[in-house]
Amino acid sequence: MFNSKTYIQRRAELKKKVGGGLILFLGNNEAPMNYTDNTYSFRQDSTFLYYFGLDQAELAAVIDVDENKEIIFGNDFSLDDIVWMGPQPTIKQSASKCGIKQTASLNVLENVCLNAIRHGRKIHFVPQYRYDNILKIQKLLGIAPKHTNDYASMELIKAIANQRMVKSNEEITEIEKAIEISYEMQTAAMRFAKPGMLERDVMGFISGLSMSLGSGLSFPVIFSRHGETLHNHSYNNKLKDGDLVVNDSGAETELHYASDITRTFPVSGKFSPRQRDIYEIVLISQLTAISEIKPKIPFKTVHLKSVEVIAEGLKAVGLMKGNMKNAVEAGAHALFMPHGLGHLLGLDVHDMENYGENNFGYDDKLKRSTQFGLKYLRYARPLVQGVVMTVEPGIYFIPQLIDKWESEKKFTEFINYNKVNAYRDFGGIRIEDDMLVTKNGSRVLGRPIPKAVEDVEEIASDKI
Repeated sequence: MFNSKTYIQRRAELKKKVGGGLILFLGNNEAPMNYTDNTYSFRQDSTFLYYFGLDQAELAAVIDVDENKEIIFGNDFSLDDIVWMGPQPTIKQSASKCGIKQTASLNVLENVCLNAIRHGRKIHFVPQYRYDNILKIQKLLGIAPKHTNDYASMELIKAIANQRMVKSNEEITEIEKAIEISYEMQTAAMRFAKPGMLERDVMGFISGLSMSLGSGLSFPVIFSRHGETLHNHSYNNKLKDGDLVVNDSGAETELHYASDITRTFPVSGKFSPRQRDIYEIVLISQLTAISEIKPKIPFKTVHLKSVEVIAEGLKAVGLMKGNMKNAVEAGAHALFMPHGLGHLLGLDVHDMENYGENNFGYDDKLKRSTQFGLKYLRYARPLVQGVVMTVEPGIYFIPQLIDKWESEKKFTEFINYNKVNAYRDFGGIRIEDDMLVTKNGSRVLGRPIPKAVEDVEEIASDKI
């Protein structure tokens, strides 16, 4: 946990932003794998962590804005629990770590909510993603499960999103700790991967590193020779000489701040000329995007600049043709880069995504596009100092998408399908770093992870 003052200050700021009523926070519970006592690794809810920092199951909290009260609800461990788990702090002892004096057992929470409802008071809560907490909302507030998130408080969502979006120095320090773990994961993968291995051999190796150096993965590892599949979580393919592999992975620190780094490297240690050509287009696109990031610049503008570089690079190797500004405006480039440039990063690897991206990544002036590719841009608003973003352009050759667009004669004025079809077995390339928006520009967080062609080849050739 951070110092208790951090959580006290965060809650005080939130109370100023929310006009009145009760704010209800539900922590996460243990999730059984196949029977009650055999559980998945526990992960606390990020909103609960942000305001209370308590990393244990079966907790809830209420902030009464009108009466300026803060209560944590939970049950002390029984002697039977202690036999299996060892000595445990009381709820009151845990609450004191985040600056809260008032505690109560979990069964009191229902009466607190019922009393508020009887007096016509507003109870604010954020959208729920765990089914057990959706059912808990039903019990506490009487909202049918299928409508739970329809009643989430937009006032609370906006307040929390604006607060969490700007990272403090202590949060940035945590994110850089996570990136240091990513450095080890990425460079180890380059050295460890060899022809004849299965993808899962490498995935398991770097997953173990994340657990030994922090609190584990920030999301399931994407490690695949099929880089054209954006989020490929299958690990059964055998690595072959000449393969490119995409390693999109991240770690969490002990306080659960995340990293998210992607590198693409040749299993054999050497890019082919064709692989190098496409790789350098992606790298130039990423470096261009990084140079464009600064306060007040809309991230959508950065995205469009990045994909324009990709389109110009693809034109230079004969895969696209015509006016590339027009091609990007029409969306023709999305055959090769069908996703957004990046996303917010923090306590969640896609920070605050459960609040609904349109609630913090867009606003009344900036509506989400419906164009293929651009509609997947998770954050488009002007950047502000203290925001942490990922920057992850890519180029992908997806046979099914190529076939569909070619059969529809889509963007034939911009796409050279004869040449594109020669790349059907190429796969994909993605390069990703984590960025902090600074006062006058930006900086790449963490120790530099090799991404220049020569640097990647040097490490990928130095096999363990």
